[in-house]
Amino acid sequence: MLTFISDFAPRLRQISPKLVADPRPSGGSMFRVYRDVRFSPDKRPYKTHVAARFSHIMGRDGHAPGFYVHLEPSGVFCAAGIWHPVPETLAKIRDFMVKQPAQWKNVINDTKFRQLCALEGDVLSRPPKGYDPGHPLIDDLKRKDFIAITSLDVAAAL
Repeated sequence: MLTFISDFAPRLRQISPKLVADPRPSGGSMFRVYRDVRFSPDKRPYKTHVAARFSHIMGRDGHAPGFYVHLEPSGVFCAAGIWHPVPETLAKIRDFMVKQPAQWKNVINDTKFRQLCALEGDVLSRPPKGYDPGHPLIDDLKRKDFIAITSLDVAAAL
């Protein structure tokens, strides 16, 4: 996986110069291979997949925009977007959708986007405070994550 991250770095810079491929074995793009078993009934020490996160240059933590690759024998997928953004960032995303609904709809309803991706992530059960429950985009305004996910053929990954 570290070799993949190193080899992917120049290609990633061509796609998006703001995303970083960091091949360090600890603290870099690669997720750790061991599991946190402290609170899990499953005490197996290692994950059954490998994964890497390519974070935005301005925010290297898990809550910044980024690109994710997940490889395991049963499947491969990639994701892009923002997972559990901090409240200020989440409010900016929601406010953008309210102020620019047509622009948001153009992105999520784009034919190529719909063919390749699905928008996933955690969703609130009720509308967020301060937003109209009758808003036409209320289902998207209830999102806590904005992650576009696409599955890949295992052969394509190899």
